[in-house]
Amino acid sequence: MPRYTVHVRGEWLAVPCLNANTIRWLGKEAVRRYMKNKPDNGGFASVEEVKFYIRRCKGLGLLDLDDTVEDALEDNEFVEVVIEGDIMSPDFIPSQPEGVHLYSKYREPEQYISLDGNSLTTEDLVNLGKGLYKIKLTPEAEAKVKQSREVIERIIKEQTVVYGITTGFGKFARTVIPNSKLRELQVNLVRSHSAGVGKPLSPERSRMLLALRINVLAKGYSGISLETLQQVIEAFNASCLPYIPEKGTVGASGDLAPLSHLALGLIGEGKMWSPKSGWADAKYVLEAHGLRPITLKPKEGLALINGTQMITSLGCEAVERAGAIARQADIIAALTLEVLKGTTRAFDTDIHAVRPHRGQAEVAFRFRSLLDSDHHPSEIAESHRFCDRVQDAYTMRCCPQVHGVVNDTIAFVKDIMMTEINSATDNPMVFAERAETISGGNFHGEYPAKALDYLAIGVHELAAISERRIERLCNPSLSELPAFLVTEGGLNSGFMIAHCTAAALVSENKALCHPSSVDSLSTSAATEDHVSMGGWAARKALRVIEHVEQVLAIELLAACQGIEFLRPLRTTTPLEKVYDLVRSVVRPWMKDRFMAPDIEAAHRLLVEQKVWEVAKPYIEKYRREHIPESRPISPTAFSLGSLEM
Repeated sequence: MPRYTVHVRGEWLAVPCLNANTIRWLGKEAVRRYMKNKPDNGGFASVEEVKFYIRRCKGLGLLDLDDTVEDALEDNEFVEVVIEGDIMSPDFIPSQPEGVHLYSKYREPEQYISLDGNSLTTEDLVNLGKGLYKIKLTPEAEAKVKQSREVIERIIKEQTVVYGITTGFGKFARTVIPNSKLRELQVNLVRSHSAGVGKPLSPERSRMLLALRINVLAKGYSGISLETLQQVIEAFNASCLPYIPEKGTVGASGDLAPLSHLALGLIGEGKMWSPKSGWADAKYVLEAHGLRPITLKPKEGLALINGTQMITSLGCEAVERAGAIARQADIIAALTLEVLKGTTRAFDTDIHAVRPHRGQAEVAFRFRSLLDSDHHPSEIAESHRFCDRVQDAYTMRCCPQVHGVVNDTIAFVKDIMMTEINSATDNPMVFAERAETISGGNFHGEYPAKALDYLAIGVHELAAISERRIERLCNPSLSELPAFLVTEGGLNSGFMIAHCTAAALVSENKALCHPSSVDSLSTSAATEDHVSMGGWAARKALRVIEHVEQVLAIELLAACQGIEFLRPLRTTTPLEKVYDLVRSVVRPWMKDRFMAPDIEAAHRLLVEQKVWEVAKPYIEKYRREHIPESRPISPTAFSLGSLEM
């Protein structure tokens, strides 16, 4: 008999139901079971007095009460009974995460990435987060996992005292646990450490975290059994994603709280999300996908929760988004320079050859590739060729120096992230070749924490300098354009408040750029007496980068609006292509209108790297034609778009 998982007022109920029954019958039966479980019948005298409607958990589509279950639902589908008159609690976990419109498009991937614990890239991890791939282990990884588990089994058999396997944790490291309690020890560890707070990670970020933990376990130094690891992989491949609060890690002894919430869902407790179910009790979500909750063996709870994967997975998203916005910032700044009738002399090859920072040289090269009048004649540039202006403001003239160090910062941070995602960060470490375990400190998150604080500080500068260019575009005394880039100023306000928004975001970033890793609070009764605070470093780095994207989206819109006042003159071919791209989603600003959707549309172009995709062919063609002036850059040292890995 088919069975459906029904949500009623915070309770999840498994309801068997014949295909010929109606949706109304399913709802009444769910309410009846709900009332049966409540001492006061849930406040109802009878099922018949309860008025309700039913909707799918996935997509929230309303169901017709008179349809049959067979016609309206798939087997084991998740639905929600909404009782008329109920007011949603502010603590209610919604059936879908924020951004449901994005996740309703999820399609189960067909391609696989093979993980061995040594060769994952930041780009791979972000793509795993997007649900583009499933995971499988390499044969070499499987062999290493088996070998490390044999060491654990020997320790248990010989009743050797080893931290986290036959002892308690943290302050309880000297408390020996009898063999009969070793499985209970691991379950208690996961339950007690699931103490995070705040909003849950999005499905993309949960996928990244789960995928990264699988990669670390695949290295074969954690002591997890191959059977359990395969169950974790099956949950990932089914996109069964535990409820993981974003706050609670201090980033030393690993990201214990978030990883414990990850493990909690895998053992069938707490909440879990999948594209099929939305949020529901973990045991029901796993069952709906034909999966069993994991039964933890000795050491396996610790193996699942001990590591820096929360910091690092968010850090990988941060560094990839930072690289994307950094290369597009050059394009936007070049467009602004054209609108403000700036000079390209400051990007001359010889200037940057005598101060040969790699990022600076690359940014100057990109400006030349977009603005070189010999390759891409610009009517705008030609219109002021003989003006008396000697040099431009720093916000245009110094882009290679300012944007350049951002590029170098991203390269530095990416190098650290690449090492971290392929590192074993457990404690104790299991060395099969030595047949022993060794306690150490690889779980300490100082490396990614410091790197992500540095990333936030570096990338913020793209917004700081962009906001000043927006000011120049909007200020008629600096731009020679209409005030706030609109006709009939006074009647229309144009970009006046868009610039205020950019200024507000830049100011907020100044506070967010304070390094979290300069702080440390002793925890676990002074056993863990120095911590990294890397979780906050990662989360605020992402917030800073989002603000940078939004400020540059405003500059992109302002620069394109400036072009309108220079028509019929045209800019260079690549910059005209960028203008056309923007105009495909945002029309010119002829009079005031609701601006927020325009900013969001431009922001989406940047997040999806559409601006880079339009300009990249011209930049690369210019590179091929000017190889002597563009020194080669090692892809391992610098891989920011125009020199992709």
